Amino acid sequence: MTGVAVCFGAVNSIKALWETRIKKSKDDQQKQRELRDRAAVGRLTGPWEDRIALNKLRERIVTEDGRVILRIQKEEWKTLPAALVQLSEVHEWQLHRTGLQQIPRFISSFQQLIVLDLSRNAITHIPKEIGKLTRLRELVVSYNRVSSVPEELGNCESLEKLELAMNRDLDELPEQLSNLKKLHHLDLSMNQFTEIPECVVNLPALEWLDMGGNQLTRLPDDIHRMEKVHTLWLQRNELEHLPGNISRMHNLDTLVLTGNRLKDIPSLMEDMNNLRFVNFRDNPLTWDVTLPEAAADGPEDDDDREMFGREFMQLYIRESRKRDSQATFTSVLNVTLEDVCETPPLS
Repeated sequence: MTGVAVCFGAVNSIKALWETRIKKSKDDQQKQRELRDRAAVGRLTGPWEDRIALNKLRERIVTEDGRVILRIQKEEWKTLPAALVQLSEVHEWQLHRTGLQQIPRFISSFQQLIVLDLSRNAITHIPKEIGKLTRLRELVVSYNRVSSVPEELGNCESLEKLELAMNRDLDELPEQLSNLKKLHHLDLSMNQFTEIPECVVNLPALEWLDMGGNQLTRLPDDIHRMEKVHTLWLQRNELEHLPGNISRMHNLDTLVLTGNRLKDIPSLMEDMNNLRFVNFRDNPLTWDVTLPEAAADGPEDDDDREMFGREFMQLYIRESRKRDSQATFTSVLNVTLEDVCETPPLS
């Protein structure tokens, strides 16, 4: 009996071990099937999701004045699907407040692109591939997080308008941007520039420049080389003086200098006959000058007279010249009197 019991126990142990192995094998097979199923689903899901996203993008295509425009506002599109290249006939991208984090490198596929407006997103980087967009006329990447601009942007030979306002950490531009022979509108406001970049001074067609809200401490002495500029915004900087050559900017029509540290106005600016709008408010100018009361047939609002500022500028220059002359005369007179007082009496 004892032998039979031992044999029976051994059989039970072998049976239990075998059942365990069978169960483990079945579990492993089940896991492998699940992994294969998930991989298969993944392979299907990727293209399927791209197809869904592409259909959503197609719904946001509009045509205006013969231009095909991709317009998205206040929707979450942190990235753009690669399938977007299927819409390469688009002439304009207008993507605002979408949370977009990067401009895709396949942007170079959009050879028909004329306008690329990606303002108010979260873009940190402009890819060098953008330099292949030789038909691009407008690039707007304001209110993003861009800290540098690729030199390849200088290859966008048709670019006429460039806006990079409010990127905060942006403080320099590559010299290759001076190759933008058609660029006439440039907005670099609310960044960290301490001077006007040399490539900006060299832009041959530049007419409109906004560098307000930066950290400019000086203007280039050869600023007159920006000979076509008619509008110059320099408000809220750290400027303490203006170079005399600013008076040689003969096309300058609008000059805004509010909120700087200017103590004087160059006397040569008195002859800037084309200067229609100039503003020196909120500067610690040396002399306190008040405009005379307007004539009966003149502007009714004194604020309007001051806002345009040309009359104020000319009056300040005349007053400054007058007081400097008086100060010089007084200084010479004092020196002369001192010499007389120190001359010993004749014996």
